[in-house]
Amino acid sequence: MTNRVTVPAGAGRSADPPGRSAVDARAWWGPGLAVAAVGWGAQQFTPLLLLYRAELGLSPTVLQGTFGVYALGLIPGLLLGGPCSDRFGRRRVLIPTLVASLAGTVLLLPGGTAVGWLFAGRLVAGAASGAAFSSGAAWIKELSNAAAGPEANPGPRRLTVTMSVGFGLGPLVAGALAQWAPEPTVLPYLPHLVLTAIALPLVMRAPETRSPGGTPRGRLVESGVRDRRFLAVVVPLAPWVFGSASIALAYLPGLVAAQLPGHVLIFSAVVTLLTAGAGILVQPLARRMDRPGTPRLIATALGIVVAGLLVAVLVAAWADSTAGPVLVVLAALVLGAGYGCCQVCGLLEVQRLARPEHLAGLTAIYQAVSYVGFVAPFPLAAASRVIPPGTLLLAVAGLAALTLLWTSWQARR
Repeated sequence: MTNRVTVPAGAGRSADPPGRSAVDARAWWGPGLAVAAVGWGAQQFTPLLLLYRAELGLSPTVLQGTFGVYALGLIPGLLLGGPCSDRFGRRRVLIPTLVASLAGTVLLLPGGTAVGWLFAGRLVAGAASGAAFSSGAAWIKELSNAAAGPEANPGPRRLTVTMSVGFGLGPLVAGALAQWAPEPTVLPYLPHLVLTAIALPLVMRAPETRSPGGTPRGRLVESGVRDRRFLAVVVPLAPWVFGSASIALAYLPGLVAAQLPGHVLIFSAVVTLLTAGAGILVQPLARRMDRPGTPRLIATALGIVVAGLLVAVLVAAWADSTAGPVLVVLAALVLGAGYGCCQVCGLLEVQRLARPEHLAGLTAIYQAVSYVGFVAPFPLAAASRVIPPGTLLLAVAGLAALTLLWTSWQARR
């Protein structure tokens, strides 16, 4: 494919995309669907955790390990995918990424027979997600600004929405199929294969925004990663993006599984959908609270995370009662809103700090730190053998509160 957003004369290869007349307003839909498809593939596994525990007799630690190994593939995917898309072009990274996401799902298909397939599939899905979310974030931002003008900057909102749609609908469809359809460890993965096949031709037709070879090697450190605000504000904030979401969708449903006999799979799917949906619905609040150079949005985002974790403490306290599932739903909504606010906040900060030629690279570093939060359920599951879940969640809430105080103070400086 050769369709490309042409950089204005004299701007050089590292310039931002041109003004709003150069690109159709819907040009970002192709990369957006690709990001949603990869997000679908990343999270379709979540509601099946408890199914695999029953089918394969997995311990809670191994179970959370299959969830957390995703981050081991995702972080190198982010760190390689972002700079590669800056250097070689967005499409040249996103198309192989979609193929890798499809391959990860294919590896999960025999997962009901041996846990090794689950680890392999999740690792590949993580690598695909890392490359897609870094290159896709930059591509969506550039196409959005080219059509709407950089002053509007709808990119962070659109990226969060597309990721959340994939994160929410993927688990809901997979959970429903696992609950009521035959072959519960196979059929839930088929919709992702279809969605990926639809996304591929749309990505091939999307306008390219980066000319190959446009970014010098070895200069990512100049992109803003050494900036004091990035290190003191963005890096501490980032793990709470997916740390809050992963606790809601991968840890809390297991605490109340005994209260939902026969319905735990669909309940987990609904909790995942509610977490992602809250992340979308909170977008207008996040945009209103954003004031560059102030801690308003940072404090709001982390304040919501702290509130959600305190509700999670109540979940642990009432896990053995009928109120437990209701509190899980409430916690998912609040933690999902915290996820959405934190994601928008982090992306806005990165886009203000990054040079145009290093946008995907700096986004990749931010996303890599944010996805560290995905492993949160693993240490919680391991530590719950000796420490009550309520105590663990209260400690996590305290850590979030300290992060709120630190980042707000640093943002003022």
